[in-house]
Amino acid sequence: MSRSGELLAGVELGGTKCVCIVGTGPDDVATQISVATGDDAEATLGQIEAILRDLDRAMGPIAALGVASFGPVDLDPRSPTWGHITSTPKPGWSQVDVGRRLARALDRPTGFDTDVNGAALAEGRWGAAQGLADFAYVTVGTGVGAGLIAGGRPIGGFSHPEIGHMRVARREGDDWPGSCPFHGDCVEGLASGSAIKARLGGSPARLDEEDPVWDLVAHVLAGMAHNLAVTAAPRRILMGGGVMNAQPHLFPRIRRELTRSLAGYLALPEMEDFIRPPGLGDMAGPLGALAVAADALAAARSPR
Repeated sequence: MSRSGELLAGVELGGTKCVCIVGTGPDDVATQISVATGDDAEATLGQIEAILRDLDRAMGPIAALGVASFGPVDLDPRSPTWGHITSTPKPGWSQVDVGRRLARALDRPTGFDTDVNGAALAEGRWGAAQGLADFAYVTVGTGVGAGLIAGGRPIGGFSHPEIGHMRVARREGDDWPGSCPFHGDCVEGLASGSAIKARLGGSPARLDEEDPVWDLVAHVLAGMAHNLAVTAAPRRILMGGGVMNAQPHLFPRIRRELTRSLAGYLALPEMEDFIRPPGLGDMAGPLGALAVAADALAAARSPR
């Protein structure tokens, strides 16, 4: 296969697994290798370093590396802890240096961002947000997170947004306390895959689509979308991740709940176009790491 550009490497570091990918984009993925994200950060990062070096020798030269990580993470390039995972609930990963350590593995231009920002960048470059400068990518999986793109770039201030930890109005009669160890009944504590499992005592995969828990989940996710619509005014909200990919019946439920919640206040696009699945499907995350690498390479070569 002829290359459409220089070879890039990406690391999508998720809470349960890590994907190492080499390629130039969705039409040119040379290889993907997955490893478990164990509770021993040192061992997991050592595996990733070895994979990157092996891929560089076997397939390289790799021009740049992108790391898209679960968080929270420090994205301030002036900070001494840039590239660190900070106060995560995942055992063994708090205050762990991911960005600088993996950058040293290849010694190439390296970008570091959140997993959801990476996926959002990939959707804008190759997926269902092409041509849009202002949109959101939401993942609903083990946790809940969102990448917000404004003017073509991820937004952030002192840190990156933690949309999954906002609180929304609860559905009447739902008084379950939630599963988030920090905030209890935030969006992640009510609507993530781990929250559904904690609420029911079993995997959400076994649930019929008519189970009433899905109406509760849709209510929470619509509340999150309401808040995104009235604060960030995205032109589109893409919803992916393990829960959304496995439960497509949630989309019409969320659209109905959002329409009811907004009560005609905003002049939104057609709801089927406003709330949509990602165009890249479950490849949004790994390709997000490649998008971060592409941006890092462009930044390294741009005139100072």
